[in-house]
Amino acid sequence: MRTSTFYKLIVPLSILFCCIFISCKKDEDGRPDNAPGTPTFTAITPTEGGGGTLLTLSGAGLGDIRTIVFDNQDVPTAVQPTLNTDKNILFRVPDTAFGGPQHIILTNSAGKTLSVPFNVIALPSVSDVSNYNFTAGTRLTLTGNNLDDVSTVTITGTSDAATIVSKSRKTMVIDMPATNMNRGTLDITNASGKITTTQEFVNVDKALLIFTDAYGPDFSDNSWGDGAFISSTEFKSGTKSVAKTYAKGNWHLIGFANWWPRVAYSPDYKYLSFWVKGASADHSLYVYSLQQEPDKDNESLGYKVDIPANTWKYFKIPLTEAKLWGATPSGTFSVLRFRIHGPDNANETFHFDDIMLVK
Repeated sequence: MRTSTFYKLIVPLSILFCCIFISCKKDEDGRPDNAPGTPTFTAITPTEGGGGTLLTLSGAGLGDIRTIVFDNQDVPTAVQPTLNTDKNILFRVPDTAFGGPQHIILTNSAGKTLSVPFNVIALPSVSDVSNYNFTAGTRLTLTGNNLDDVSTVTITGTSDAATIVSKSRKTMVIDMPATNMNRGTLDITNASGKITTTQEFVNVDKALLIFTDAYGPDFSDNSWGDGAFISSTEFKSGTKSVAKTYAKGNWHLIGFANWWPRVAYSPDYKYLSFWVKGASADHSLYVYSLQQEPDKDNESLGYKVDIPANTWKYFKIPLTEAKLWGATPSGTFSVLRFRIHGPDNANETFHFDDIMLVK
């Protein structure tokens, strides 16, 4: 009798708990249980924004939205059902959205759609460049984002416009214009607006040249050990670089001498710039002039630059730090040197290009 009574109590309770559980499961994603109607909207806030901007759409029948697409190139964004209600839905502008006025298309489970006007702000950006040095006609490749609809590229503060050779979402190829600027950034404009690059570009024609495709006027080799040599197989600009093989354990250096008339100090010069292609391993080089050399065995001598292996790297050193004319700049300097401590394990060859003083 006790067993029979127990089962009479357990069975109804089990059925009750199952019903409660099933009822809870239906509601767990926040979507309505009834068939969806046609969604409508009353407002979207904000009405424009860039990638990552959080948007709030208000209206009715929004709880069953399954997909959201920005219709310029059909770029989707994520839907988070548990954050949405029938009256409001939250979502973000995707980082991959294309810029300009367009519509956001929201679709529910019944295939009914809602079209909402919106303006995506997708300003151009530049994260990397093929070179920082140019003359009129130099071809540069800019890497970044939102470059496919760029309309103009000009040197900041001028009307000197680059020629756009080709462009895609992530890259743009330009031919640099003639300009009287010593150096400058680029203003890049697309449908969303204008940005100014963080990268600064140097007009080679306005610089004092120490080495480009050949030694600059009045400069010659002044290296220790084996002399420097001109390479036509490795170069960053033009067709040649100058190279030096640093012998194992010898503390060699490559030197660029201007014995006459020497390089006179001028406050117009602001930077020493150059490209270096590293050797087989990471190394550090020390940059200094003959006028800075109080002790040839001083390991802290010169301005230290870290050179990654087998990679071209650009340097633009403020002359207030390089101190080529000494701690109190005046007079002249005659020799620029790149020295290595070692190398300890093997002979190492470095390539140098576009060495110059920049105004």
